[in-house]
Amino acid sequence: MSSKWSNPDNNGSTKGLKLVIIGGVAGGASCAARARRLDETAEILLLQSGPDVSFASCGMPYFIGGEITDRNQMSVQTPGSLRARLNIDVRVNTRVTKINTETKTITAIDETDPTSSKTLTATYDHLVIAVGAEPMKPPIPGIDRPGLFALRNLQEMDAIVEWIEKIPDECTTCHGNGVNGEDDTKKHAVIAGAGFVGLEMMEQLMRRGFEVTVVEMLPQILGPVDVEMAAIVEKDIIRKGVNLVTGDGINAFLPNGDETVNGGGVTSTVVELKSGKKLAPAQLTILGMGVKPDTKIVQDAGIKCTPRGHIVVDDYMRTSVENVWAAGDAVEIGNPIAGTDEKWVVPLAGPANRQGRMIADNIYGMSRKYKGTYAASVVRIFEYVIACVGLNEKMLTAKNLTFACVHVHPGNHAGYYPGAKSINFKLIFHPETGKIWGAQAVGEDGVEKRIDVISTAIQGNLTVHDLAELELCYAPPVGSAKDPVNIAGMAAQNVVEGIVEQLDWKDLKKVAAEPDVVVLDVRNTGEVAKIGELIPGAMNIPLNDLRSKIDEIPASASRIVVSCMSGQRAYYACRILKQSGKFDKVLNLSGAYKTFCEVGHRV
Repeated sequence: MSSKWSNPDNNGSTKGLKLVIIGGVAGGASCAARARRLDETAEILLLQSGPDVSFASCGMPYFIGGEITDRNQMSVQTPGSLRARLNIDVRVNTRVTKINTETKTITAIDETDPTSSKTLTATYDHLVIAVGAEPMKPPIPGIDRPGLFALRNLQEMDAIVEWIEKIPDECTTCHGNGVNGEDDTKKHAVIAGAGFVGLEMMEQLMRRGFEVTVVEMLPQILGPVDVEMAAIVEKDIIRKGVNLVTGDGINAFLPNGDETVNGGGVTSTVVELKSGKKLAPAQLTILGMGVKPDTKIVQDAGIKCTPRGHIVVDDYMRTSVENVWAAGDAVEIGNPIAGTDEKWVVPLAGPANRQGRMIADNIYGMSRKYKGTYAASVVRIFEYVIACVGLNEKMLTAKNLTFACVHVHPGNHAGYYPGAKSINFKLIFHPETGKIWGAQAVGEDGVEKRIDVISTAIQGNLTVHDLAELELCYAPPVGSAKDPVNIAGMAAQNVVEGIVEQLDWKDLKKVAAEPDVVVLDVRNTGEVAKIGELIPGAMNIPLNDLRSKIDEIPASASRIVVSCMSGQRAYYACRILKQSGKFDKVLNLSGAYKTFCEVGHRV
């Protein structure tokens, strides 16, 4: 590839180029728009299954819940607007059935007339595949029952809204499902899967007056974050009335005894779990069990895919076939954090948009490399915002990569300014080099800003040492002189430089049970009495009294594990104990009481 744009005005070889794009939405539509800006002479044909070529897929839960009220806002671009502004030939309701890479043709059918033998055949100079992913529907008995919905497009969104509007405010067939067997006449919904979309739907259905049960086969919700971060959200949604079931899968979707509610044509479904438990009859079930690449036609064409069906691309988004490109949720892309040859699948709108644009640039000779996806993600669940980037502990453990973590709990802005909210922040890094593996945060305000900073730092190859020194915006209503990112960087820097040693919260109970180990809680005595002890047998010496009472700590202690409420006082105490020369091994409990109390019962 040349490094200079092949302007069609200067290079006749690209004049009148035929570009066929399969799929719109993020990757395909972005590619089409960029190609037109680069080449006014190109023949651009965009083929989209279904009636909508570019729509706000990430906004669909919010329309269902009523936070977005204008249905027209859900269509970002229409076939007409793309034709008028960009002179793109858009064919909606057109499903591609075959790709022939030898003759450089595609074959498609009109979805509005499935019985017709008429087909569309188009030739291409370059083909872009942006087919996306489709919801997984495992072979569970009853999964095709009425009232069970996945959420991939606006038609499915509309079908859910229409179904909800048929459901009466009170269920007359839900007999004996309340506490102690009394009748429970509230509307029920089940969310199968506790990923981002599933939990967004949980919140929105509660806005619509449903009682909601969330079923997750894994032992925690929100798989991209680690268990102690997910536990904060789990506790909150349970407090708000969600029936949360984790560590249990769905065995069957069964008919309720009375098949319709009030004769309105709305059926109820009883979800049977693998544990044998049966949930209350649900008038609505959302299937959020993950997605899989929609790539059958790609595989049939002989274009290289992974065993799971994701399209293999190189750094320029080229497939295994010349002049065939791919972008979006259906591709396997580089994982630049884990290593040069590492790959992963990250179905996010932002990367898909950038990939589509980059493909257009590369078709016209700009030679842009895709640096990989960093998995910067965010979701709002009630008052909490949860954001993450990079690799979590589960991924690092599976890849046998060395890591350490710090947990800090600073405010989103200056504590003396009214309304400060705590951010639960986890930074994961290499304990020797300071390389940043990833970060996760949970809080009510300022969360995504901090994860965006970490994402930028990772992409810029910064280390924890750099985080400690970053200059970030500060004014009392919006930040602190030492930003949460700075504080996390400083805490990690202390670990890398050996100024403090840590004990992971998961190891506290095991270590505390060993002989001659002292667990020291340096919170104030009143805090311990009001909030509760860290673990049974923990010694309590408030930080301000530690110097005068240091001799009360057994000199024979093989290890001293120090904790406070959020970690800062414990760090101070560790430095006092270490520099006293009386103790060989002093460990700061990572995350302190605030983290351990959320999830310590799981270990």
